[in-house]
Amino acid sequence: MTEKTKLINPRLPRGFEDRTPGDIAAVGQMIETIRKVYERYGFDPVETPLFEFTETLGKFLPDTDRPNAGVFSLQDDDEQWMSLRYDLTAPLARYFAENFETLPKPYRSYRQGYVFRNEKPGPGRFRQFMQFDADTVGAPGAEADAEMCMMMADVMDALGLGGKYIVRVNNRKVLDGVLDAIGLADDPARRLVVMRAIDKLDRLGPDGVRLLLGTGRKDESGDFTDGAGLSSEQAEFILGVLFSNIASEENTNRIGGPEAARALRPNARFPVNDYINNVSPSFTEGIAELSRMKSLFYSGGYGPERIKIDPSVVRGLEYYTGPVFEIELTFKVQNEKGQDVVFGSVGGGGRYDGLVSRFRREPVPATGFSIGVSRLANALKLTGNLGAKEPVGPVVVLVMDKDQTARYQAMVSELRKAGIRAEMFLGSTKNFGKQVSYADKRNAPAVVIEGSQERELGILQIKDLVAGKQAAEGITDNAEWKAARPGQFEVKREDLVSAIQKLLSEQ
Repeated sequence: MTEKTKLINPRLPRGFEDRTPGDIAAVGQMIETIRKVYERYGFDPVETPLFEFTETLGKFLPDTDRPNAGVFSLQDDDEQWMSLRYDLTAPLARYFAENFETLPKPYRSYRQGYVFRNEKPGPGRFRQFMQFDADTVGAPGAEADAEMCMMMADVMDALGLGGKYIVRVNNRKVLDGVLDAIGLADDPARRLVVMRAIDKLDRLGPDGVRLLLGTGRKDESGDFTDGAGLSSEQAEFILGVLFSNIASEENTNRIGGPEAARALRPNARFPVNDYINNVSPSFTEGIAELSRMKSLFYSGGYGPERIKIDPSVVRGLEYYTGPVFEIELTFKVQNEKGQDVVFGSVGGGGRYDGLVSRFRREPVPATGFSIGVSRLANALKLTGNLGAKEPVGPVVVLVMDKDQTARYQAMVSELRKAGIRAEMFLGSTKNFGKQVSYADKRNAPAVVIEGSQERELGILQIKDLVAGKQAAEGITDNAEWKAARPGQFEVKREDLVSAIQKLLSEQ
């Protein structure tokens, strides 16, 4: 007796997901809406492969000090290491550098596709997920950054999220200038800890951030997070910047000295001291860029209810070199603990002037943003703006007599030539009910029935499954249902196509 073959347990690896026809159709509709906004702004599509040489991704993998951590990699037969793309920006930088001589400059493009993260998965955190990016490469001014923010706002409006989002904008030069001022110019490790503390302002508030800037903080579970070890004066200076109107037009040309101290002093709780005299030139540059962007927002009709300057925005700690921005959805949802929380970020980006320069000696400015498609789709579902209906299936021609399949196939061909989705039932034909049940599961709008009696009379029975379901809701008796045959009608064989077209137009 031979041992039975062991069956493989059908299961997905953690951090990956299957997508149903309904999911695909809904996301496809969302992507089409985003694409139209991108193209209205003058951006064109480009597509890069899933794999890049690992060195192409390099140290720009976000928030890690290990160059190749976080990616799925393999070694080719020529011993070259390749990795699945971590994002869509590094491949764009490679593409632009490789085709530098032929591409228009500035180069405006959008890309959509899956990216891969070799990280620990968790709720809402996947190893494979979709992004939709837009970038301008070769434009150094704040105008290009402002345009990205305005396009982000227009995308949210087009998706029906008007009044439910805010685009928040900051500048890494401002943050870098502040950290230089408190003596962290040559301390990259502590700078990183400070940036991560600032990034938690929305969740922890000023008191929580103050603890993380100092000795550390214990959370609700009792876990302790080490702080940056700053003095109270250093911490208060940072908090003063976070709570200031740093991009107000009246302060733009007065940064430095007592005027700057007053600009950064929102109230007595966050005093500003002599650190302001030590800020680096990048601080002044960042303030000027934010002020320029703010004026562009206003001139374009984008007020602070849609786009606002927010000094607490921190993104891509080793990635961005100037303005940074993110889209935050402002409505509340319940987390896994049943608590009301703000939905939060669904995308963001900024200026990354150093990325393309890895491939070319001359400086190449670049700015762009990325939308997290899966997370945004979840938000649209929660707000009722995601067309998550199951797509309409094909008209199913039932096989009543196995020896007549050629006739049934001819009907299917006629429907297809008329542009109508159609198929002949290919499963077991012994049970009429199972064929209709199959059509129901396929979300078919109708089935076509031709038995021997219909064939002799030159007619067809068409069962409108949509109308049938509606009519059957008021019928409780099985015999009555069979007699009534809700949603079913007959047509001449030669009128098949016109009858189906009429039925579909009325559904």
